[in-house]
Amino acid sequence: MKHLKAITFDLDDTLWDNHGVMARTEEGHYRWLLEALEAWRAARKEPALALSQESGREDYLQRRQQWAKEVPERRGDFTWLRLRALEAQLEAAGLPRSAALMWAAAAMNEFHRLRVLVTPHPEAAGLLAALAERYQLAAITNGNIHLARQPLAAYFPVAIAAGELLAPKPDPTSFLTALSRLNVAPECAMHVGDSWQEDILPAQQLGMHAVWIAETEDQTLPPRVHRIAHIKELPQLLESLEKRHSGGVYNH
Repeated sequence: MKHLKAITFDLDDTLWDNHGVMARTEEGHYRWLLEALEAWRAARKEPALALSQESGREDYLQRRQQWAKEVPERRGDFTWLRLRALEAQLEAAGLPRSAALMWAAAAMNEFHRLRVLVTPHPEAAGLLAALAERYQLAAITNGNIHLARQPLAAYFPVAIAAGELLAPKPDPTSFLTALSRLNVAPECAMHVGDSWQEDILPAQQLGMHAVWIAETEDQTLPPRVHRIAHIKELPQLLESLEKRHSGGVYNH
């Protein structure tokens, strides 16, 4: 077994609890769009568009799903899907294309403002700071959070948005891209995430070590895979692995 040189992290539900974040962001950015559009059209003495919060959001979702079917290579690029869906919806509601493009972009800016309002686990910053002294770190996410707007971004000189690569996890492309940018072989890297299908299996199949954040204990783990209940347990796991493998297998 080779020395551990790098650790890659999933973000949502790994470094923070994502419960409620997407629902709040989904509802909030669309409400902002409808209210801003109504004020804009009122100032221009134009009637309000026939869009409501409930039916408009449902139509918005259906349009995203349709775009994902029609352009399957973009199915994981959620920002692209949202933009196209909003542009099409606003045009169908009666806006000129130029205005539809402008307001769709403005709504996505509000989406990203809300999407980044996550609260990292209290241990996350200190944990990453300590790990950064010993390993190279990277983030690999299927989400479309703008990590650069988040304080934890400072710990990730390499950050991979898998959807923007047109290869959402479990496609191995995002993992291989991160490893290439880190200049580290798979067997010298570890991935940490909460999804068995999207994080653990692809990492393990590439030859990486993997840490699965899950409370369940009723599943036999394959080689190179370890389980913890919370990210705060990661330092203890690494220490245990170092002791288990004499000769500093997990050290530089």
